[in-house]
Amino acid sequence: MVVEKLQVAYGKVQALWDVTLGVPDGAIVALVGANGAGKTTLLKTISGLLRRKSGSITYDGKHIEEEPPPEIVKRGVVHVPEGRKLFPEMTVIDNLLMGAYTVPQPDRPQRLERVFSVFPVLKDRQKQIAGTLSGGEQQMVAIGRGLISGPRLLMLDEPSLGLAPILVEDVFRVITEINRLGVTVLLVEQNTQHALSLAHKGFVMELGRIALSGSGSELLADSNVRKAYLGL
Repeated sequence: MVVEKLQVAYGKVQALWDVTLGVPDGAIVALVGANGAGKTTLLKTISGLLRRKSGSITYDGKHIEEEPPPEIVKRGVVHVPEGRKLFPEMTVIDNLLMGAYTVPQPDRPQRLERVFSVFPVLKDRQKQIAGTLSGGEQQMVAIGRGLISGPRLLMLDEPSLGLAPILVEDVFRVITEINRLGVTVLLVEQNTQHALSLAHKGFVMELGRIALSGSGSELLADSNVRKAYLGL
C-alpha cells in the first residue's frame, strides 16, 4: 500500500499534512507518535471511515481513497479499531462473525477455525458473553473479528492499550504470528519499544506529519526517538 501527500481535516481543523508512506507486502510496519499526532486519523482514512481533502491511497496499484469501507475490506484491507469496539451483550462467536459479513457463508467455518488456531482460548469461550471476558481476551476477539474477513493488510490501532504487561507480551507475540501467516501488518502503538522492536519498518508521526522513517532498529537507535518516546 502507498499513501501519497494525504491531507485530512475535521471541518476547519487540519489533522494530516502531506502524509506519504509505504507499507511493503509481507512486512510489519509500525506507526508511532504522541497522542493527537494523527495516527488513528490515518488508519480511519485508509479504511474509508474518513475522507481526504487531497492526496491518494493505492493498494495493489489501484486507488481506494474513494471506495466505501465494505469495498476496502473486500480488497483485503481490514482495520481493528482502538478500544476493541465489541458488542458486549453478544457471544464471542457472534462478535467474530460480525467480521465475516463480506465472507460467503460456506467459507465462514474455515475462517473461524483459522481464528481459533491463532486464539485457541476463543474456541473454548465461543458461547461466552463477550462483555464478561478479560481485557486480554476481549482484545483477542477484536483481532479475531478482523482476521475472519481474510485480510491481506491488517491495521491494528493500539492493540496493547490498557492491558497488563504479561498480556502485552502475548499481543505482540500474536502480531508476529499473524505476520508469519502471510498477513501484512500496519501497527499503531503507544508502546514504542515493543512496536519498533518487531517492525521491519517504522514511521514517527508528529502533529499530523511524518517526522522520521526507517527500519525499526534504526528508529530505536535514533537519539530523538529514544529521548522523546523511550525516556532515554
